[in-house]
Amino acid sequence: MHVEDLTLDELRLALAPAIAESAVFDGWSNDALDMAAQQLGADRDVARLAFKDDGAMGMICSWIETIDRQMALDLPPEKLATVKIRERIRSLVQYRLDAVIGLEEALRRALAIMAMPQNAPRALKTGWNSADRMWRLAGDTATDYNHYTKRAILASIYGATLAVFVDDQSEEKTETKAFLGRRIDGVMTFERTKAKWLNPDRERFSVSRFLGRLRYPAR
Repeated sequence: MHVEDLTLDELRLALAPAIAESAVFDGWSNDALDMAAQQLGADRDVARLAFKDDGAMGMICSWIETIDRQMALDLPPEKLATVKIRERIRSLVQYRLDAVIGLEEALRRALAIMAMPQNAPRALKTGWNSADRMWRLAGDTATDYNHYTKRAILASIYGATLAVFVDDQSEEKTETKAFLGRRIDGVMTFERTKAKWLNPDRERFSVSRFLGRLRYPAR
């Protein structure tokens, strides 16, 4: 399909990776958008129209959507089914980190924009959606309250890991990998302990207390 045949929604996704590359230098701006349009061979005015209503936040969310979609293609459930749940989650989060290596400055700027009060609801929804996709790829079929707690916890782990990732100067991001491993180990330990406390037919635990542990983890 030629670029001129794309719908505006399709064009947003097509432009997003190139916008992210330009955002390293130009931020999530019209300059980055114009550069991406030029690289894609898209009309600049049409490209700007595609992001007319939501600007930088729209560019960032489209970028995240492209990562979500490629993750689903590269790590489908059947590919992950042969390993334990801990490794499935670690692989999915690591995949997303690997996808943005070299784009740390674009990510840093994106996180700052997403943290703005006016963008917080959409940022939370975007993080939730990414966590939901990871759990579904990992084979999660929970439909009770565990469906929500698992996603809240994973979104918190992923967000904390991104904060480490953007400042990680270690070779091959070893500090980030170690941080992620500790966070996942903490979740697995908690789940095992929880199983001893509670009736497996109806598990309950304090989300606020557990998220507090994630907020102030031991480094």
